[in-house]
Formats: sequence, C-alpha cells, structure tokens
Amino acid sequence: MLALARENQSKSGLTNVEFLEGEIEHIPLPDNSVDVIISNCVINLSADKDRVIAEAFRVLKPGGRFAVSDVVIRGDSVPEAVRRSMELWVGCIAGALEEDSYRDKLTNAGFENVDVEPTRVYSAADAEQFLGEAGVTDDAVLAQIDGRFMSAFVRAHKPLY
Repeated sequence: MLALARENQSKSGLTNVEFLEGEIEHIPLPDNSVDVIISNCVINLSADKDRVIAEAFRVLKPGGRFAVSDVVIRGDSVPEAVRRSMELWVGCIAGALEEDSYRDKLTNAGFENVDVEPTRVYSAADAEQFLGEAGVTDDAVLAQIDGRFMSAFVRAHKPLY
C-alpha cells in the first residue's frame, strides 16, 4: 500500500504529502500535528475504536477535521451471527459502530460538530449476497438487518482551544 501511495504521489507531482507506516491505534505522529484525518472503512477493522478516536483527536491540530467514510449501524445492535463472522469483520460490517455510539465516542474524545451523514442505506436484498458468502443464510437474520446498515460520512472537528 505504501509503495502504491508513493507511486501515485510521484505521478501526481504532490510534494506536500507524506505516507507513514503505522497502526491506527498508535499513530506515529506528534500531538497537534495534522490538519485533516481521512479514512475509508478502516476504523471498523479495529477492536479498540475508543483508542482509534482518541489517537485521531491527539494528532489533530486545534481546529483540525475528522472526515471518514464508514459503515454505520442504524438502531440497536446487529445479530450475533453477523458479529461472529470473520469475513464480515474484514468486510467492515461486523465491526461497525452504531450511529449514536459513534457520535458518543467522538464527543467523549473531545470532538465538536459531530455529524453522521448517510450516503446509502442497505436493504436485506443488498446484504443477501455478502451474508450468504460469509455463511449467514438465515432469513430471520436478513430481516433483522434490513435497513440497519448504512454507508456514511462521519465528520467532526477538534476545538480551537
């Protein structure tokens, strides 16, 4: 991934970009050093989301922006069969945070102006194929998740002070 990112950086002529290897729970950057954090469905892969969000807050400069795209759960928790599926963890489904929990975690870490903007809400029909591929074929499970997962933009700001 780093090699591809650096290749794309070179092709585009960008000089104000740096790529580092690290873990999302332990970002290898100093406090208050980043203007914007962007992510595309990576937070869901971490088992310690509070740590991830705390790290994001730590490295952002005052006034910095948190802007990620993630799969988010609407309403109560998802069926246990979905949570236990390793394939669905890898696919950003099983590790998804519930919308209010996501907001609370960001607010508790110190973020302001927290917003979760749905970009697509998934129906049971949308989920049937990937659940089947993961071995989850129970119609009752499909009914429980109908409309419960969404792709969303999750945004927040670190306060200026």
